[in-house]
Amino acid sequence: MERTLLAFLFYFQSFRNERLFSCPKSKGERKTEKAPKNKKVRTMKVGTHKKSVLLLWAVLLASTSFGVYKNFTAIDTHTVHEKEIIQLRLNDTNGIENFVKNFAKAYYSWDTSKEAIEARTTEISKYLTKELQDLNADTIRTDIPTSATVTNVLVWNVGQSGTDDFTVAYEVDQQVKEGEQTQAVTENYTVTVHVDKDGAMVITQNPTLAPAVQKSKYEPKVQEADVSVSSDTVKDATAFLETFFKLYPTATEKELAYYVKDGVLAPVSGDYVFSELVNPVFTKDGDNLKVSVSVKYLDNKSKMTQISQYELMLHKDDNWKIVE
Repeated sequence: MERTLLAFLFYFQSFRNERLFSCPKSKGERKTEKAPKNKKVRTMKVGTHKKSVLLLWAVLLASTSFGVYKNFTAIDTHTVHEKEIIQLRLNDTNGIENFVKNFAKAYYSWDTSKEAIEARTTEISKYLTKELQDLNADTIRTDIPTSATVTNVLVWNVGQSGTDDFTVAYEVDQQVKEGEQTQAVTENYTVTVHVDKDGAMVITQNPTLAPAVQKSKYEPKVQEADVSVSSDTVKDATAFLETFFKLYPTATEKELAYYVKDGVLAPVSGDYVFSELVNPVFTKDGDNLKVSVSVKYLDNKSKMTQISQYELMLHKDDNWKIVE
């Protein structure tokens, strides 16, 4: 594009000079000229200069437009590549989770004998940087009155905190014994894990107290019954559902085919006894009938009441059938 612009400017300057130095003749000079004997028919000519100027302008505009287009549509492949790598690493966090879980089991379990403390120190050194090993040298001593074992570790979240660093939020359940008394203790912490390109890991931030995961205050909108569904339809559909759910725990795939279309519900083969339908809500959906229902069963093995929830689509030709 720069070469085109320079060519245009050079040609324009030449054209301008030609016009400046080709001065018109004076009146005296024009008078001395002899008039032509035969008057020629004047013809209209399109100047070659004008054509060239228009052509150069067209080339210049086309080159500029193409350059602007390429600039705005160019893809930053480096940025896209980095985003893909980060997303890939975030999608595969099982290794990080297991690394932190194994560390937590070693870190939060101890006994106060000299041998046990040395064994714990050796074990946690497999996970900590040298700086953090020195920092934790005296966290457990022979003169403290407690011992502890870890009963469970839950990883709640793994978040990106740098190109190769991840912040892990986790919860530890312990049984802490002091004298003859044992109590259950649950605490939440975060650590930062650095992951090398080859997958090697090390903890770079010491376990730090964190808030427990809180229960959300969200409540889903309660479904309301469709008043346009007749009471006879509700009664008929309810009877069908009661029949189906009585058979469902022990029904084979062949038996289910009579009630369910194309394997919408798979066999469960459980030892459950149907108790009742809880708050079925019916709404029209075209030619179908949508139902939201809870189904109460008695678990014969544990004797616990089990409540399953379903969102189903029913359709009736000769008989009702679950189609979705």
